[in-house]
Amino acid sequence: MAKTFRPSNRSETKILSQIEGSKERIRKRAIKGIKDCIEPLSNAISMKLIENNFVETTDKNALEKQIVLCLEKISYAEDFDIDYKTAPFRHVVPQPHIVSLYVTAYVIETVINHKDVVDIFGSDEEIYNCINDQVIKFLPG
Repeated sequence: MAKTFRPSNRSETKILSQIEGSKERIRKRAIKGIKDCIEPLSNAISMKLIENNFVETTDKNALEKQIVLCLEKISYAEDFDIDYKTAPFRHVVPQPHIVSLYVTAYVIETVINHKDVVDIFGSDEEIYNCINDQVIKFLPG
């Protein structure tokens, strides 16, 4: 069971508030930054997934289109929708990059059902790390 933190004074409350605020700003900045690099980011992610044999597909362009669709969805999604989509995968790494986590969830839950995707291989963590390596090249955070 999680430990409940009860701040004993105002300074502790202020520090906790600043930490939470900075995390939220980083999250918002990463999501807003997607709009500037959708095409190169989707190309990099889809190529690495195929090169590392995590995704077996009959059409690389179809996979890239699916990643573009995913990135467009996250750039316009509400916080609740993002949290809902990524909730099952929050355990993958201790401090996940929100964009990498969302794309990982999308690949594992949605792309696998696409008609041009034969199969997806690797653990959730391996797929996340492959995607995250590409995301951090385009979106710091």
